[in-house]
Amino acid sequence: MSKALFIVLINFMFIWSVSAQQRPDTTFIPEIVEPLFDVSVAPVICIDSAHNNLHTLDVGFSPFARLMKANGFQMRDLSSSVSNREVLLSCDIYAIINPLHKSNLGNWVLPNPSAFTEQEIKEINQWVNQGGRLFLVADHMPFGGAAYDLAHSFGFEFSNGFARLKKEGNHPDYFSRQNERLEEHPMLAGEIQSVTTFTGSAFRYPEEAELILSFKKGDISLEPEIAWQFADTTKTIDLENYAQGAVMNYGKGKLAVFGEAAMFTARDITNENGTFKVGFNSRLAPNNQRFAVRLMRYLVE
Repeated sequence: MSKALFIVLINFMFIWSVSAQQRPDTTFIPEIVEPLFDVSVAPVICIDSAHNNLHTLDVGFSPFARLMKANGFQMRDLSSSVSNREVLLSCDIYAIINPLHKSNLGNWVLPNPSAFTEQEIKEINQWVNQGGRLFLVADHMPFGGAAYDLAHSFGFEFSNGFARLKKEGNHPDYFSRQNERLEEHPMLAGEIQSVTTFTGSAFRYPEEAELILSFKKGDISLEPEIAWQFADTTKTIDLENYAQGAVMNYGKGKLAVFGEAAMFTARDITNENGTFKVGFNSRLAPNNQRFAVRLMRYLVE
């Protein structure tokens, strides 16, 4: 696909993903994949809200919370700074979804500084090393930049752009066994044949990472200076040797790193053309609920 065509398509996506009215899908009914845990021993997923997050427990990620509760997890908001890792002692999984530096609130223009202090990064890194479980999601620009330093402390490097599989048309990205972009992994149990994402970022990964969603040569990322503003001169990266989803053991702990957030929730997006469902309730993402539950189960095993 030419850069010009990609720009046309991604600008079309801008119309319904940014300027359109977005809200959690109130019709979302969680799929009970399997009863994972007894209430008395249910793992706690703490969702970060201390870093200007676009997605929090009550805003953006409430469908994710409903899905996890239906499958035996407890959910908790974490609004405190993690400059002292004792804050994380009550969390089995610490979920950070689309953090943002305060300078980029309402201002998605380069530079995109880290949303985390050096002390916070040190504490999170040591918490995982000692047995904690981290779920880090950083979407397209500017979120990849805001999460870059934290991810880099584990060996991951976000591209801070807008990634897309090589394909025709404007449908979401299908990472499947058929197109060799959904990698084999025990958590998939041979049952999940595809996972759908909705315009995110890409990242480089350390050698010890286990890939889940991988890009191939010809997949590209546009790296604009202002989010959603593209031109023929916009920097382009070929995404060979990049990924959009990976897991990794780290010391006594684990982490899962992903470059797209909508795949893990359910949203209604309304514009002049009607209302569209994105995420769990999209007919184009039939396996995403099951994948999300299996991912969380993998982290706590």
